[in-house]
Amino acid sequence: MSPLISVVVPVYNVAQYLDQCLESIVNQTYRNLEILVVDDGSTDGSGAMCDRWTERDERIHVFHQPNGGLSAARNTALDNMKGEIVTMVDSDDLIHPDFISTLLRLMQQHEADIAVAGYQPFYDREAHLPPLESPYKVQQYGRHEALMSIFYQQGLTHSAWGRLYKSSLFDGVRYPVGLLYEDLAVIYPLLLHVNTVVKIDKALYGYRQREASILQTFSAKRAAVLDICEHLEQTISRDDPEYLDAIRSRLLSAYFNILLLCHQDKVNDHGQLADRCWQGIKRLRCRCLNDKNVRGKNKMGILASFMGRHFLCDIAGRHYHPKP
Repeated sequence: MSPLISVVVPVYNVAQYLDQCLESIVNQTYRNLEILVVDDGSTDGSGAMCDRWTERDERIHVFHQPNGGLSAARNTALDNMKGEIVTMVDSDDLIHPDFISTLLRLMQQHEADIAVAGYQPFYDREAHLPPLESPYKVQQYGRHEALMSIFYQQGLTHSAWGRLYKSSLFDGVRYPVGLLYEDLAVIYPLLLHVNTVVKIDKALYGYRQREASILQTFSAKRAAVLDICEHLEQTISRDDPEYLDAIRSRLLSAYFNILLLCHQDKVNDHGQLADRCWQGIKRLRCRCLNDKNVRGKNKMGILASFMGRHFLCDIAGRHYHPKP
């Protein structure tokens, strides 16, 4: 079976990285692709680069639109995709030549709805993905196990990239426009329609870490993770209480991380945001402390919190640089 696979590439001001990214996609050993490149109002020449790529590979289709953010760009591609399977590749990242073929084979072998690859962080042009060696470990999750793993932050992540999805999972599901952590917002509705997720332990996705990227700097916009997790807590409390303890563990992580980021920012005043996090920690800490599934890092934070807010921030700030 050789299904058409849609590759979604949102582009915004990544001229110095775009060629490397698209090169890694067009050189996939699996060839039956449509590559949907969405120029989201770039001002650095990225849009013209996208157009030039259509002359190099007829599988590339470019969409230009005013800047609306990562979610808006992904949604444009999802609205126009024709593939039975879809994958997301951020335009400053790259993928192993066997990324798609390996994950597709896993999906077919395990009749999975999502196949997830390991990833390798790298800085700027220092990209290097190790060769894919066999044998490699494959882990299989049902819907319940997948959601628990993501919310308890033990195994699977909520990232949009680094995986193949059955396109039908996105029927009626789109990324929220204007929010950071948009992938966390959609993971719950996506997984509600999943029977099986498989994960390979080999790094097939290269994740570029840039000093200037959104998640490498702190602003109040990053508090969107709190809005998303609190909304998920309300939704799950109403519709799916079996996951309530798990999403509260994820929300507690978000409170810890944003509180520490507020504490470390010596320039701006984030008093109200820090207060919100502290109240959230106090609300959840006893329940999470007694939950055997909550990861050790959270439990250490809980124990430190009983000594007071300033003690928690001081002791954690010495040893931990949060990235929620």
